[in-house]
Amino acid sequence: MLAEIRGLNEECGIFGVWGHENAAQITYYGLHSLQHRGQEGTGMVVTDGKKLKGLKGEGLVAEIFTEDAMEAMDGKSAIGHVRYATAGGGGYENVQPLLFNSQNGGLALAHNGNLVNATALKNQLEGQGSIFQTSSDTEVLAHLIKRGGFSALKDRVKTALSMVKGAYAFLIMTETELMVALDPNGMRPLSLAKLGDAYVVASETCAFDVVGAEFIRDVLPGELLIIDDEGFRSEMFAVASTTAMCTMEYVYFSRPDSNINGINVHTARKNLGKKLAEEFPFEADVVTGVPDSSISAAIGYAEASGIPYEMGLIKNRYVGRTFIQPSQSLREQGVKMKLSPVRGVVEGKRVIMVDDSIVRGTTSRRIVTMLREAGATEVHVVISSPPIKNPCFYGIDTSTREELIASEHSVEEIREIIGADTLSFLSAEGMIEAIGRTDSGALKGQCLACFTGNYPTEIYPSTIHPYEKV
Repeated sequence: MLAEIRGLNEECGIFGVWGHENAAQITYYGLHSLQHRGQEGTGMVVTDGKKLKGLKGEGLVAEIFTEDAMEAMDGKSAIGHVRYATAGGGGYENVQPLLFNSQNGGLALAHNGNLVNATALKNQLEGQGSIFQTSSDTEVLAHLIKRGGFSALKDRVKTALSMVKGAYAFLIMTETELMVALDPNGMRPLSLAKLGDAYVVASETCAFDVVGAEFIRDVLPGELLIIDDEGFRSEMFAVASTTAMCTMEYVYFSRPDSNINGINVHTARKNLGKKLAEEFPFEADVVTGVPDSSISAAIGYAEASGIPYEMGLIKNRYVGRTFIQPSQSLREQGVKMKLSPVRGVVEGKRVIMVDDSIVRGTTSRRIVTMLREAGATEVHVVISSPPIKNPCFYGIDTSTREELIASEHSVEEIREIIGADTLSFLSAEGMIEAIGRTDSGALKGQCLACFTGNYPTEIYPSTIHPYEKV
């Protein structure tokens, strides 16, 4: 994926396993399959039933979990995390899972999402004497659980979860149990599977395929799963609200071999491409997609239009992360290092370039320029989602409108900026219909906040102006 140079990044992915003799190894493979959800840091906590042991660092899964490091990670259960820093910032201390020890035992937490009232809760907790070791919003939940006193952990967790707002999928592990929680809107994907006698939980179902686990079901909005050596049981900690799964999971973030709420991501993206062809038919010679997340949509557009799909852009898979820098000039150079046009495919051709989204416009402009330099006579850019006009406060690193080109410019102005002959965005209605989360034709079941500005939860002032901006 081009997340590093496009400036659109999911916060993280989580994986957990309970009751397997090779828990750490299983977690390693699970996290590796979720690496696309975060490349800045990764961590793992294991338990042998008596104590918790953690290993984490800044870097990729294969870099942190070396063979020597993994020898010490013995245990029957584990949780793991891959991270891209948004709220709370980067740094070793913010790499998850967060591990806490006390006289009553250990507690490890891993979190996918973003708590919109984290700053307000943190200020309240600090006023009551809590001392925070990180700037991560995840630590807020740990303090809320601890302040629940000496009542049963399950009750303390449910009380703490009722106080946090926003998008969250949590894994909470002690020496004797694993708790799994999804926010009442179900904004992040989270699923349960079985591996022999062990239970496995992951942000995406592609992780189950890698480790050989059999999918059981999705975790429900507002649900708390409690997994221990006796099995698992389910309780509701909140009344499920209107379902608002993040639309960008289908459009961009998730792997195409994952299923989200029963919908295959590749199929959804292919349908997005077909709907694009229906809404915006063009006369052209070839259809190409921006690797990797737009390939499925490009295939769908080609099938529906009858225009052949070709690999007009090739991704260099051997470029390291060292060139990734925040400046615009280096970001543009990064695009050139990551992608190359195939002159033999696009030269002298009218090209339809399919992409999933436009965030800042920098990458789109550079790709259009590369296609023209390779000899394309026309470049028609079609986007398999509506314009992203509004910031996301739920775990994606677009927290200000100034970062979003569509918030300040019309479609025609964006077309001029990126240098395309035409620019077309899929309608919100077409996107929802293509993905398939419909109910009697009504827009239902997805978060469209970045497109429409209608947020499924209350947005706190401290969220709009984060206490630490990355």
